[in-house]
Amino acid sequence: MFTERERKTRMVASNGGWVALFSGGKDSSWALYQALEAGRDVRRLVVVLPPEGSHAYHAPATAVTRLAVQSVGIPTVDAGLPSTDLEPPDLREIGQSPATDSIGELEPLEAVLERLDDAFDGGLEGVVAGVVESEFQADRLRSLCDGLGCDVLAPLWRAEPRELAIEMIDGGLEIVIVEVSAPGFDADWLGRRLDRDALADLEALRRKQGTHVLGENGEFETVVTDGPHMTRPIALEFEREWDGEWGRLRITDARLE
Repeated sequence: MFTERERKTRMVASNGGWVALFSGGKDSSWALYQALEAGRDVRRLVVVLPPEGSHAYHAPATAVTRLAVQSVGIPTVDAGLPSTDLEPPDLREIGQSPATDSIGELEPLEAVLERLDDAFDGGLEGVVAGVVESEFQADRLRSLCDGLGCDVLAPLWRAEPRELAIEMIDGGLEIVIVEVSAPGFDADWLGRRLDRDALADLEALRRKQGTHVLGENGEFETVVTDGPHMTRPIALEFEREWDGEWGRLRITDARLE
């Protein structure tokens, strides 16, 4: 569990550098923005690459993630990670990384962070993550960072879900739903912008189906196409793929405007 000091995004004087775990989804995007607003010196975005075929991580719009990285303008590094390991909530399956070859559970990500610790002037100060509710994810991240002697910044940790959603929406994130997998959803949700109207519909689904309004139980996945942490918005063209109660977008074109 994170302490109050770790949860809050307050300015801390330091000569070291920070990294942010990033997927291009709403939670990692908002956590990154909060860290930048708090004055953290974020020097790298770490995109986690689980093994191919993993179902524990999923990002149906890999090209959008890469464009988001370009728009943010912070250098990136990829880190392999087994599917049973730590994820910020929407760091999902992005592809195969050479770093995953026969390396133990947290070692691929740990190896990347160790290299950055050596590379940064002042060393690695800490890791920014968009974890919201998962004690498992929080414990694994805390354990990893304790071993590296660096801090954790989890600005979304234990936030009230509806209030956090409103904060993201009103804060300027353009959030697009790219996958749904739960009762109550239909194909019309695919490609829908997560705005206050959509949030009201999610609240209705929460009352009827128990749906988490942030999709913390895997009900839906998102990408962020614009926001205050980005310099250029992303334009999308897509087709919908639907099968019963599950569906996702197939991105046919994505570009920076």
